[in-house]
Amino acid sequence: MSAFRAACVQLRSSDDVAENVRIASGLIREAKAQGAAFIATPENTTLMAPDGGAKLERSYPEDKDPALPAFRALAGELGVWLMIGSLAIKVGETKTANRTFLIDPNGRIVHRYDKIHLFDVELPSGEKYRESKSVAGGNAAEIALLPWGKLGLTICYDLRFPQLYRALAKAGAFAFSVPSAFTETTGKDHWHVLLRARAIENGAFVFAPAQGGHHANGRRTYGHSLIVAPWGEILAEAGTDPCVITAEIDPAAAFEARRRVPNLLHDRDFVGP
Repeated sequence: MSAFRAACVQLRSSDDVAENVRIASGLIREAKAQGAAFIATPENTTLMAPDGGAKLERSYPEDKDPALPAFRALAGELGVWLMIGSLAIKVGETKTANRTFLIDPNGRIVHRYDKIHLFDVELPSGEKYRESKSVAGGNAAEIALLPWGKLGLTICYDLRFPQLYRALAKAGAFAFSVPSAFTETTGKDHWHVLLRARAIENGAFVFAPAQGGHHANGRRTYGHSLIVAPWGEILAEAGTDPCVITAEIDPAAAFEARRRVPNLLHDRDFVGP
């Protein structure tokens, strides 16, 4: 239960996979130089395509993805736990998975998580998203065992489904990862509130690396990567530019928050409305 330094890498990814890997790798090295033992990157780390069809065209099955070997080698070289927030992994002729990879300090992939909740919305700004058209949703909640405790794996739109985080917390997760590419429209109103709520209601740390700024394909993402403490305090926050944020994490703080407000023990079954 020792303390450790965690880092969130904020990116502004394009549709150039090689360039995205280069930029992400440089920021991962910077995070290591700042003392981070656990480093997380955002959703769509290596590919922010203009639409689902373009993403599918530039995606590969996991065993052929060009970015994974580079990130595995980097984790092994630096001796860090590296969470690649998500890659588009081709799982069929018409679908990709939006998949998190957790890589250990020996460069081994030790956990995967496929985003469960898919972003199908029409925003007041006129933006339309149909993630389910080209992405196969996952169907299993996942917990990864880190040296410091259990980490609940989630991605972006999952954030709006508190029942997922409740289940992860009850399964022992002291922290959640929420790699994201939140829209600028929704981010400015909901990002901080939702992340702090998931931390507070579960007594858990939240690591939320984000995409930020005006991307080459015209999309605007909110940025503001956050590291949130179990009592709801913001420990570190980015702006909108690519960067690294870090914070010292003491897992005992999660258990202290749950001792102070033991709501995880007080759930009751009830008859629906």
